[in-house]
Amino acid sequence: MQHPSAYVAAIGTAVPGGPVEQGRLWEGFFAAHFRGDRAAERIFRGAGVQRRHAAVNPLLEDVGGWSTGDRMRRYAAEARPLGKEAVAAALDTAGLRPDEVGLLAVVSCTGYATPGLDIHVAADLGMAADVQRLVIGHMGCYAAIPGLGAVADHVTARGRPAVALCLELTSLHVQPPAPDRGQVVSHALFGDAAAAVVVVPGRPQAGGLEVVDVAALTDPGTADHMTWDVTDLGFRMGLSPEVPAVLARHVRGMVTGLLGRHGLSIADVDGWAVHPGGPRILSTVAEQLRLPDRALDASLRVLAERGNCSSSTVLLVLDELRASGRPRPGRSAVAMAFGPGLTLYAALLRAC
Repeated sequence: MQHPSAYVAAIGTAVPGGPVEQGRLWEGFFAAHFRGDRAAERIFRGAGVQRRHAAVNPLLEDVGGWSTGDRMRRYAAEARPLGKEAVAAALDTAGLRPDEVGLLAVVSCTGYATPGLDIHVAADLGMAADVQRLVIGHMGCYAAIPGLGAVADHVTARGRPAVALCLELTSLHVQPPAPDRGQVVSHALFGDAAAAVVVVPGRPQAGGLEVVDVAALTDPGTADHMTWDVTDLGFRMGLSPEVPAVLARHVRGMVTGLLGRHGLSIADVDGWAVHPGGPRILSTVAEQLRLPDRALDASLRVLAERGNCSSSTVLLVLDELRASGRPRPGRSAVAMAFGPGLTLYAALLRAC
């Protein structure tokens, strides 16, 4: 039996509240949080973020002293309507009813509850009682790509539509004040967002993206370079300044290997949806892949307007890339993200 191909038919997004300006966040909260440290201010203002969204705005609520239990209860309350909004928008754009979905995968590393988002969002939208569900937790910023791969595999195996919802509320994990420059980077970059991708079998209308292949590479020797630890006071990020150097060692070989399996080269790629882990991450990718000027504009725009929203971000970038007309019909795009492990994940997509 020949299995159908899997296509991205739509992406739906949702953000909590209105945007918060980066300068206001520093002046109104983080300047005191880091005790006026001038180097911390330079890092904060140089993160490439102009504004972002927060379910818990530190200008209004300081969660630094909250227990992890308190943060998880707030996650459950905030995430449910946000996830419903993103999935509903994606299904509406794809022209699908909720009861047509065969699998709902939920990706998050910033909150957990049982019954979880997978159950609540499915019920709130009216998905069928026999919809299959998958929860992908604590993988970090790259998790949207294996999530996309999982729903695409379901679509090709079962011939039914599937949805992956990435929902991250990083604002819940503001840490207590500490003289830690790594925490400055984390607090400077991260924002909140939900992004849902609908994947369907067969050949959709123009604008769909075939999920051609997914690739992964993990360097376990650098596992301590990026961490996301559960503590009594929320989840705490550990971030080494060596991350861009590790990425530089691996990204070109990983991408050329993925493309080479399909007779393609870097020059054949018509669109790049690269996770904006920060300005240095993007400049490293551009340099190692020798990308043309403005190839990563979609990533830079998302970083500026949304910040780094962990797993949701690469889908936000892909949505931005599609809105700019890339990749063009018949051409390919690469979606790529990075996270703990250190791990690189990439998906090869082809426009209908």
